[in-house]
Amino acid sequence: MKVLSCNSNRPIAEAISKYLNIPLTSASIRRFSDMEVFVEINENVRGEDVFVIQSTSFPANDNLMELLVTLDALRRGSARRITAVLPYFGYARQDRKSGPRTPISAKLVANLITEAGADRVLTLDLHAGQIQGFFDIPLDNLYAEPVFSKEINNRYNGDDLMVVSPDVGGVFRARSIAKIIDADLAIIDKRRERAGESEVMNIIGEVKDRRCLLVDDIIDSAGTLCNAATALMDAGASAVSAFVTHGVLSGGAVARVTASPMETLVTTDSILATDAVHGAHNIDQLSVAPLIAEAMHRIADERSVSSLFD
Repeated sequence: MKVLSCNSNRPIAEAISKYLNIPLTSASIRRFSDMEVFVEINENVRGEDVFVIQSTSFPANDNLMELLVTLDALRRGSARRITAVLPYFGYARQDRKSGPRTPISAKLVANLITEAGADRVLTLDLHAGQIQGFFDIPLDNLYAEPVFSKEINNRYNGDDLMVVSPDVGGVFRARSIAKIIDADLAIIDKRRERAGESEVMNIIGEVKDRRCLLVDDIIDSAGTLCNAATALMDAGASAVSAFVTHGVLSGGAVARVTASPMETLVTTDSILATDAVHGAHNIDQLSVAPLIAEAMHRIADERSVSSLFD
């Protein structure tokens, strides 16, 4: 078993390497002067079971190309099996046609990863479950619920908790955490007027005097969650926190979160945190490296991954 890291999120790769007690494979991944990607594997990988760690987060196209070129280098180096480990799967929100003459980019990315040489894929909290069907190779989709539920129990044990889904589409995810921590569930019905903006319309459930925990898979512009937090506080909630797997936090998102009524935003380290995130007083990161590393170990040993969540 070999573990190789591309450049998008070295800290999580190093944490995975430490958990597995396997050093990262030596490789040179660099740019030519015209910004073309060049990859050279400095170790023999012939006949090896290789795991390539790369989040396709911002800059998504550069990081995706790094992954594809690395997969090709490993395939041509005669690796026995190549697993693409994507803590964050970019383009996942483009999982259907949003109108006439629009692409399904998530399917295209799945095809590219497969054609580049991946034999299987390991990822975390896909935005839509049906993306698993976009791949014609095995895909293991991990869930952050165990990491979040443990943190929630440690932080808020004994509080009157209410898990809140910020939209109807996220109810399944919120219900899963609510079941684990034995809490009630509320739903926010929102209407999005234009891309990147959202307007909170209605709260389904009684949140007065409850500590509300917003649960979602991606926070990008932060408009949805900040508006949801404001609506919950206006409805009488005692406090509002958010637990989100992937902290994209683009543009002015960090400023919105710090200015919002959210007590804490907790994300995972699936995406490398920026300096702004590190400097925010109400944004924390949990590591999913042990979860991903354990899944990788089980894949290498041909053991069940789904039993991690039993």
